[in-house]
Amino acid sequence: MHKVSTTELASPGIGNISTLDIQLLVVDIDGTIAGKSNTITTAVKQAIAAARSRGVQVAIATGRMYRSALPFHQEIASNLPLLAYQGAWIQDPANQKIHRHLPVSRELAHKLLDYFEQPELRSLLSVHFYINDELYVREITRETALYAERSGITPIAVGDLRQVTSNEPTKVLALCDDTNVIQQLLGNLRRQYTPAELYLTTSVATFFEATNPSVNKGAGVRYLAEELLGLQRANVMTIGDNFNDVEMLEYAGIGVAMGNAPEAVQAIAEWVAPDVEQDGAAAAIEKFLLS
Repeated sequence: MHKVSTTELASPGIGNISTLDIQLLVVDIDGTIAGKSNTITTAVKQAIAAARSRGVQVAIATGRMYRSALPFHQEIASNLPLLAYQGAWIQDPANQKIHRHLPVSRELAHKLLDYFEQPELRSLLSVHFYINDELYVREITRETALYAERSGITPIAVGDLRQVTSNEPTKVLALCDDTNVIQQLLGNLRRQYTPAELYLTTSVATFFEATNPSVNKGAGVRYLAEELLGLQRANVMTIGDNFNDVEMLEYAGIGVAMGNAPEAVQAIAEWVAPDVEQDGAAAAIEKFLLS
């Protein structure tokens, strides 16, 4: 894809995509519309509102739990279904209808847990199972407590996580402050499981995430755009900041990476916006949808 720098002048379109074609804007939360403060700034909210006033529908696609993402969905006044858990859970807050739920199989969840509980890993990882939009953990670690505070979720400590898998988990997450551990985990498990078995990614450098193989934000955005709204990829613009956003950046007619995104994520985007702390999402919206 053609990558455009933040200093390039606005153009009427990219490649064969005209910005006039964009009817759906899909944004990530953390690192995209919410920075360190865990809030959406006035500038970003105003830009989203201006896009909506021009007829562009706006949705959220996030790795967060549905309940954790809902306040952000409400704050941007979205009237579309919310894509949570990387798109594994798509629910319409207006009528509570769950359009899609694709969990991890119980068998694979147990195998992941066996892997995480190896002696050399057990003390390093905080393991999260998400079941029925609740967060279950083995114990409340420091990493879990910080995660819960930012997410606004109360984790449920159960000791052995196998006892809660009578229902299949929507997502499995392993946290570690040591990013090298997370990268080794990702590499080892990608060699162990094919993309047809599990979707494996990182949403931030300290989060390893596993979902159903049919799940990623690109598939979720495609489902929202094409199945629910009758649009095509040329009608879609996406903004994201990390590796779990890659598929939706690749899918969209216009895919924008944040300035705080890893270089490999920036490389696949059509445009790189300023940093989240500089209201980069607002700059992207203004460039492509409001100019």
